[in-house]
Order: sequence, then C-alpha cells, then structure tokens
Amino acid sequence: MKALYFDEKLALRNDYPIPVPTENEALIKVTLAGLCNTDKEIMNGYTPFRGILGHEFVGVVEECHQKNLIGRRVVGEINIGCGECSFCRKNMKTHCLQRKVLGIRDKDGVFAEYTTLPIANLHMVPDEIRDEEAVFTEPLAAALNILQMVDIRKQDRVVVIGDGKLGQLIVRAISTTSCDLTLIGKQKEKLALAEEFSQTRLFDKNADLQNHFDIAVDCTGNKAALLYAGAIVRPRGTIVLKSTYAGNIECNPSLWVVKELKLLGSRCGAFAPALHFMQKEKIDLTKLIEKTFFIADWKEAFETAFTKGALKVLLKI
Repeated sequence: MKALYFDEKLALRNDYPIPVPTENEALIKVTLAGLCNTDKEIMNGYTPFRGILGHEFVGVVEECHQKNLIGRRVVGEINIGCGECSFCRKNMKTHCLQRKVLGIRDKDGVFAEYTTLPIANLHMVPDEIRDEEAVFTEPLAAALNILQMVDIRKQDRVVVIGDGKLGQLIVRAISTTSCDLTLIGKQKEKLALAEEFSQTRLFDKNADLQNHFDIAVDCTGNKAALLYAGAIVRPRGTIVLKSTYAGNIECNPSLWVVKELKLLGSRCGAFAPALHFMQKEKIDLTKLIEKTFFIADWKEAFETAFTKGALKVLLKI
C-alpha cells in the first residue's frame, strides 16, 4: 500500500505492507486524513517516532469480527492503553505509561491507504456528517476537552490566543458557553472567520488588557504568547495550554506565583462529544479547510499546511 513513512525524513512508500488486524482490531480503509501541527513537531524532534505519520482521519471498516461495523464510516480515538495499569483502570488511557498513540508513538498512523485500531477506539460517523467534517473529530475533541477541564461560566471573560486551526475550533467550542469570549490573533482574514462566534482583536502588546481576563487559552505554542497570557489574566485566573512544543521554553514563573495563577495542560478529548457537537451545532467546519491534496502530492500538501497562516490541509488517500 501507499504510505507516508517517517524515519528522520518523510518519504512516500508504495510497497508498505497492509496492516493485519488482531482479533480486537478493525482494518480501516482511510478516506481523508488531516495534517496537524503535531506532525510538524514530530518531524522537528518533539518525540522520537519512526513510522507512518498522521492521526486525524475518517475511513471505512473493511475487516472486523464485529460484522455490523464492516462498511461503516468511522473515526478513531488515537490513544491505545494497555488496559491493565492504574491509569487504564481509572478510565485514563490517555495517560497510560505504556500507551501507543496513532501516528505519534509506537503505532503506524493514517497517512496511508489502510490503518488498524482497536474496536473500542472506533466511533461510527452519523450519516449527516460529511467526510470533510468528520476528519475534524480529533482536533475538535481536543478543543471541547477544555470544557471538561475548566468550568466556564456565562459571566467569565475568556481569551483564546492564536487564530490558527486549533484556535478556530476552540473558539467555536467555547462559544457554546455564552461567555464573554475574545480571540486574539495576527491575521485579519483568520480573525474574520471567528467573528460569528467571538469578539476579535489584532494582537497589540501595548493594548491595555492587563489583568482583564478570567481564563486564557494559549494555542500558539510559543514563549511570547505564554508570557502574554500571564499578563492579561487576572490574579487567580487560569491559563490553559493547548499546544505541543518541539523545544524548551525558558521563562521566569515568578509572575504566575505572585498572581497565584492556575496553569492547566489540556491534550486529547473524547470523540463522542465532538460528533454530537457537529450534529447539534450545525457549524460548517469545511470553512476551515485550506486545500485537499491527493497523497501523491504530499510534498505540496506539507508545504501548504506548514505555511504560516494556513488552515487545515487534507490528504485524500
């Protein structure tokens, strides 16, 4: 099968073996896959991964011992826990120390014609959700996870820093709380995409926003934004970190101590709420698609995806 294989550099292979599912897995023919900043960070050394990249996808089950799943469109949660450790027993498989992570850690991903996942990780896609929307399930679940970890009330002033792909999804998720929501970014055209869901502001380090917000969500993954969040959040406010980092960030946390801030990391989310969100809210996520490429054009796809300001790039497998 065709597969984008990473081993210090990325290359398209035409002879990669089709994976063989175990008794508890399904073989899935990948239809669409989404490029994510995490893919870029892996290529930059975020984690020592070797294998097929990619973890955002929608596909069709081709082999499975649960016959009712064959032919069904599915998306799949990316963390595969051992099932036996204390974290797995507490339903925290995303923190299992032996976990495999699709396209990220010890598990071939979805930039290929086929992939396998445990049946327990699969979610059937409702008929009314198109492939081009279903492929957003994983990052949308990550965005909605903020609402599971932070109690956002209608009277709260919340800011999302970063107007890129993840920031756009986070704004759409948080807008359902009816809070006083602001998106801060550097690109007018990206901010315009969020005007239906939040107030928007061009980034201005001189703007008088000191101690203005109750909650700040940083989805930029850079030091400047993290320090900026600390400045514009009120004392005893909350900063939510939604980015992975390929390198280290050096900073003095004294301000966080003096202001008694909460710093909260937020990673993966459950898929069921994301699928429900797409059904209930009727928000057109296809507006966040930059372009779709065939896998043969992967070089152009990656170049486009990681151009500054690009929205979601998809691979048609």
